[in-house]
Amino acid sequence: MRYELVIFDNDGVLVDSEPISNTLLAAYLTELGHPTSYEESLRDYMGAAMHRVHDIVEERTGERLPADFDDVFHARVFAAFERELEPVSGAVEVLEKLAADGVPYCVASSGSHERIRVGHRKTGLDRWFDDGRIFSSQDVGRGKPAPDLFLHAAERMGVPPEKCLVVEDSPLGVRAAVAAGMDVYGFTAMTPAERLVGADRLFGDMGELIGLLQS
Repeated sequence: MRYELVIFDNDGVLVDSEPISNTLLAAYLTELGHPTSYEESLRDYMGAAMHRVHDIVEERTGERLPADFDDVFHARVFAAFERELEPVSGAVEVLEKLAADGVPYCVASSGSHERIRVGHRKTGLDRWFDDGRIFSSQDVGRGKPAPDLFLHAAERMGVPPEKCLVVEDSPLGVRAAVAAGMDVYGFTAMTPAERLVGADRLFGDMGELIGLLQS
């Protein structure tokens, strides 16, 4: 394989969390007087760190979200994760293959460390990710679409950017990977292919990834 490190996004790539979190985000914003549909939440916030939600709402309305917005939202999300969250179909098989082949991998997510760990514990993916393989937008100054998170992950893993492959399902994540000078494969299970502009390859089933990595 020509890559020395595979960097996974988390939400929507490893854990099937995007439908849960965006349903709850749209409902909470609407509850607070900022009408938002599920589709609009996916369009505007999928793949983003929480500060983007605050920034966009303030830009559009001139109003700030409540100080406890993040805490309330995450409490709702974590409760839903405990009830509903599953790994993305095929993700376990991909991780098993990478581990068996000795290919380094990690996760670099816009979500908080707590969110990543809650999701991994619920889905059983925690067995594949020790602390040294988990990177969050909390670790850097700017989240996606800035390249900072991916560059931070590559540096910590000891691999130059040009030897890294990013697996992403959001336009913001693809832009971040491109800006970092990394190849990026766009996962289209939830995102229309035309929105993942800049991806080197596109695929719709996580089970396809092993074949793509070996080609």
